[in-house]
Amino acid sequence: MSVNVTGVTRYYGSQKALDNVSFEIQKGEIAAFIGPNGAGKSTMMKIITGFLPASEGSVKVCGHYSKPGDIAVRRLIGYLPENNPLYPEMYVREYLGYVAEIYSLGKKKKKAVDGVIEMTGLGPEQHKKIMALSKGYRQRVGLAQALIHDPAVLILDEATTGLDPNQIVEIRNLISGVGKEKTIMLSTHIMQEVEAICNRIIIIDKGRIIADGSHESVTALAGSKRDLIEVEFNAAVSVNDLMSLNGVDSVIKVDDKKYNLISSGEKDIRPLIFEYAVSNSLTVLSLHKKEESLEDTFRQLTGK
Repeated sequence: MSVNVTGVTRYYGSQKALDNVSFEIQKGEIAAFIGPNGAGKSTMMKIITGFLPASEGSVKVCGHYSKPGDIAVRRLIGYLPENNPLYPEMYVREYLGYVAEIYSLGKKKKKAVDGVIEMTGLGPEQHKKIMALSKGYRQRVGLAQALIHDPAVLILDEATTGLDPNQIVEIRNLISGVGKEKTIMLSTHIMQEVEAICNRIIIIDKGRIIADGSHESVTALAGSKRDLIEVEFNAAVSVNDLMSLNGVDSVIKVDDKKYNLISSGEKDIRPLIFEYAVSNSLTVLSLHKKEESLEDTFRQLTGK
């Protein structure tokens, strides 16, 4: 495996930030690492990258133990921290060249800089000072420095912060592309981002791992899989009538003709909606089934 976390506990004074955390992430996995604020996400990432020591337990990156000051492990990891520290007075290309020199890329420096500039869409901005860039482009610079040495493991803390919708899609596609050959650990508060690009979800709460698996397995762990049926009729109907349908738990009136019906998910209620429409001489203009979102599951598991 590329990342192996075993029994990691971390104290800040008497406060336990991480409590016996264990998980493994394999090459080719894009793992979301999510949790409420203060759950221990950033602390865990800093321990993996060697910026903080664990109080107990161990972390291996591609077979090497990670600990503060270990240059060999640092070369294996690309890290974009949440606050994205940059040198604002430097030009984009100059800064990336500086990072390439830190990694001792030597003759590969120019090719590496050219490659990440193209990969992250920084071409039009490469000769500007970082202080002159928008927040979105500064985030791209941070991602470029994390990728410049072609690391085996990529640790991204809020990678799409400050990006507009088009830029978010571009960065998601970039992460998905490089994720085929790397191990990626992504921390984010945007559940749509997790659903769009991650094939693994690790949820941490109060310093402990409370869920780990695919979207489907994590949802099942929450123990409350519900269906949301969006239906639009050609005329207004009675909410009480819809509530009387077998399997319907609640009804939300969106407007005079559109309704959201929520069921336990144990039974498909769509045939009952059609039967109701036929018996009342109604036409169903649209009908959509949506399973419980990851955001709903997250709230149930973390109590937030």
